[in-house]
Amino acid sequence: MPNLSSAKVEKIVIKTLDTNKAEKIVSIDLSGKSDIADRMVIASGLSSKHVGSLADYVVTALKHAGYTSVPTEGKESGDWVLVDAGDVIVHIFKPEVREHYNLEKMWSVAFPNTEIAL
Repeated sequence: MPNLSSAKVEKIVIKTLDTNKAEKIVSIDLSGKSDIADRMVIASGLSSKHVGSLADYVVTALKHAGYTSVPTEGKESGDWVLVDAGDVIVHIFKPEVREHYNLEKMWSVAFPNTEIAL
C-alpha cells in the first residue's frame, strides 16, 4: 500500500465518485469509533450497473495512486459494493439498499465516553 494519508485517499475517492455521477456522497469520521478505518465514504449509484461501475472507477483511481490491491465485496449483486482502501472504507449502494441499512445514522452517532471501574 502506498504511503498516502487517509485524507488524501478520501479526496481521491470522493473526487472519483463525484466525477462519475455518484449521488449523496457522505464522508464520516470514524476516529474513536472504529479500529478498522479512519474514514467511511458512502455514496449511491442509480442502478446495479452504476454501483458496480462506480466501484470499478474507485479501484482504478486507487491503483493509479499506487495501490497494488484494492479488495472489493458485493460486485456480483450490484446492490451494495464495499471497497477496502485501507484507512478509508467505501460503501456504494443502490438508493433503496442504502436507505434500508442507513449506515450514516449508525456511524454518525457520537459514542459516549465510558469509564471502566476497576
